[in-house]
Amino acid sequence: MIDPNTALEACRFFHDVSLMLLWGASVFLCLLVPKALAEKVWRMFGVAPFLAALIAGLTAIAWLPLASATIGNGWSDALNAGTIRDVLLDTTVGQAWLAQAAAALILVLAFLPPGQWRRPGVALGSGLGLAALMLTGHASMHEGWLKLAHRANDMLHVLAGGGWLGALVPLVPILRLLKTPEWRAEALSALRRFSTAGHGAVALVIASGFINTMLVLQRLPTDWSSPYQTLLAAKIALVACMSLLAIVNRYILVPRIRRDRVRSLNAIRRGSIAEIILGIAVIALVAVFGVLEPV
Repeated sequence: MIDPNTALEACRFFHDVSLMLLWGASVFLCLLVPKALAEKVWRMFGVAPFLAALIAGLTAIAWLPLASATIGNGWSDALNAGTIRDVLLDTTVGQAWLAQAAAALILVLAFLPPGQWRRPGVALGSGLGLAALMLTGHASMHEGWLKLAHRANDMLHVLAGGGWLGALVPLVPILRLLKTPEWRAEALSALRRFSTAGHGAVALVIASGFINTMLVLQRLPTDWSSPYQTLLAAKIALVACMSLLAIVNRYILVPRIRRDRVRSLNAIRRGSIAEIILGIAVIALVAVFGVLEPV
């Protein structure tokens, strides 16, 4: 039988993935993509955004009993009212769960209004959900202003990372629409805006990640006997690969579009898909080492 720790890690993974993809995609489409193109791309997603929101909501619900089982004495405490009450009222995990539940409710309700209000509602709900993740991070090891600074840095890191990763999802169909004359001008505009914003998102992810490592470990992860440091180092390596792919896309493949549109766009699309896969792998690592002792 699966143990509560593994179940909680899986829950964290699916929750974080759904929130990050929804956050980045909705913010990108709301702020950087021309309205008509944004509406077309959103329709191309079909029911996928709602399913992702549903996953975020269900995993938010499951988080509390799984955390109770992990903190308590195993599966017997997953549905123990006393244990759940103690976790909810007396721990930062409980505080974080309340924030996550509120964000998940906003996220699911965002699909009730007419279409033009859905993307801003999804951005609000998913953004609040990601920001609430800082309450369960390693910032709790500090006190006073340092705890606040650490949590603010955690929030910046997860929002920038989700913005980068999630924006890649609508970018893939936008690249395909570049081949269509009626959408070419708007798609080129979206691609240029993504490139500009992407520089800032990547820089924020790297800078906030470095600051977070220094706040937690006070050094780079070099102790391979430590599961936490090994997984953190793997995360850093994957982010470095994502950054390299982003650089290749922007500075090698994008300039080639004028000379060889079809091959360049296909290569950029494959590179973007590879970045998405690497980003999901990063979230999987964080879901595991995020609950480990940072030594």
